Amino acid sequence: MMAASASNLRPQVTTSCLVLGAVGVSLGLSVRMLMSQNSTKKQIIIPSPRATQLPQLSKEEISSLPYPPDALPGARDVETPYGIIKVFEWGPEDGEKVLLLHGISTPCLSLGILGEALVERGYRVMLFDFFGRGYSDTPTDIPFDIRLYSTQILLALASSKLPWTGDNGFHLIGYSLGGGLAVSFAKYHSHMIRSLVLVASAGLIRSEHVSRRSRILYSEGLFPESLVRWLVRRRITPQPATTTSEAKMASEVVATTTTTEQSTKNHHKNSDASGGDSFDNAVLSPHRPNSTVSSVMAWQVQHQQGFLTAFMSSIRHAPIYEQREDWIKLGHLLAARRKASSSDADESEEGAGGRLPGLLGGKVLLVLGSTDPVIVKEELIHDATSVLGEDGFEAVVLDCGHEIVMTRGKEVAGLAAGFWSRV
Repeated sequence: MMAASASNLRPQVTTSCLVLGAVGVSLGLSVRMLMSQNSTKKQIIIPSPRATQLPQLSKEEISSLPYPPDALPGARDVETPYGIIKVFEWGPEDGEKVLLLHGISTPCLSLGILGEALVERGYRVMLFDFFGRGYSDTPTDIPFDIRLYSTQILLALASSKLPWTGDNGFHLIGYSLGGGLAVSFAKYHSHMIRSLVLVASAGLIRSEHVSRRSRILYSEGLFPESLVRWLVRRRITPQPATTTSEAKMASEVVATTTTTEQSTKNHHKNSDASGGDSFDNAVLSPHRPNSTVSSVMAWQVQHQQGFLTAFMSSIRHAPIYEQREDWIKLGHLLAARRKASSSDADESEEGAGGRLPGLLGGKVLLVLGSTDPVIVKEELIHDATSVLGEDGFEAVVLDCGHEIVMTRGKEVAGLAAGFWSRV
């Protein structure tokens, strides 16, 4: 009887142990998940190298960085709910104001030559590092879409001691990603923008140029995010005997392996379009010969802990690909200005008060590179015509690649100033 009872109890004991073990494992996993979630929640804002690198360096070491915090005049750190924004503003206080928006990877130092050239012409300029680039912090609990970027633009403008946000408040120049952002921003704030200049602008990049590899890699939910981050970091981190350039970053945005593009690369083997030495070694500041595209990008990848988050989220959510709706809306806004301007021309001076503010002249300026593998000039001109209309833009093509603002900054400034004088 006793033996039989013990035998009957053994399965029950075994089952109980298994249940308790399963509960224990489940509880352990739950605790780990909660701890992981709490740890993630604590890192809502990733600090920039301003907080993580500079305190460990001497003044001499800071000064020798490829991108020191005082690389451009008028530097300030602006505290916001999204983290600190690095802003530069300088030039005559009574000059017309110009806001410049940089690309997806290089910080605003890449627009330094263009900014200095505009100041020499009497303009007041403002540049700032996008969140997760340069010396701006990185918010991690919000996608890097037009909502975040528009908010950052307005926060930067509001940080000035001068008024920037009234009617016809400032000219806006957007480069690469900054061009796509400028168009989407203009959709909501056209009255502020005195004129719009788009340099090698994203926004209408055709989805056919996105490689299958990038489609898979940047898809959300397909792979564990930790694995995706590891793969992307591995792809963009400098390896021995290589550099991290804007061209390498651009290859994450579009595929550059088509037959036509490969033929272009073979024709320009060491040109800016192929990301050769002439591009990677392009100096971003005439006052700092060590501040090249490759050195600044290598520094940022290594020391800007939020860069990967910002870069990946921007590819996923920012207005880069086929933003026809926003560009069509811009086309309507431009047409309305042209119509109002034409009506004013038929009226007396007293009746000219009905002119719409912003986007003066009813057109934008497109500045393109002839060998740009990212923004294909023929495609952008064709697509811009379909959404803006033939009267909605002027286009100028320079003999260079996607690095246009870095190597031809003074020419771009001259083109912009000439456009502004006509509108």
